[in-house]
Amino acid sequence: MEEKLIALLKDKGCKITPQRRAIIKALLQFEKFPTVQELHHSIKATFPDVGLDTIYRNLNLLVAMGVVNQIGLSGKDTKVFELVRNHHHHHLVCLSCGQANCLDYCPVDENDLQKSAGPEFKIVGHSLEIYGYCRQCQKLA
Repeated sequence: MEEKLIALLKDKGCKITPQRRAIIKALLQFEKFPTVQELHHSIKATFPDVGLDTIYRNLNLLVAMGVVNQIGLSGKDTKVFELVRNHHHHHLVCLSCGQANCLDYCPVDENDLQKSAGPEFKIVGHSLEIYGYCRQCQKLA
């Protein structure tokens, strides 16, 4: 998987730095979606001098290139990240515990979205988080 993502980045004209490779490796190691701070902590084991700003800058580039998804957790000033593995999809986010889970398809029709935006705005992608309460938090309420 790592080499497939590296090849995709190279095809898009992205230079493969050791830090970018380390971010991809770290994202592959997490079972759930990590925060920037968790990624930074993981990467510092290999690159002790890497700064948080370097992680942010590279994540923003990887998100813009479509290799990483950024997921906003409602009610928190936190974003988590995941590698785009196989297909475009969205996320279900619990408003109570902040747990995010994949919605394994896209319910958005790109053509309808573009019609709504009108001809003066060209849509190149979209992201969607659906907020609610997970099964566990529903039981606690």
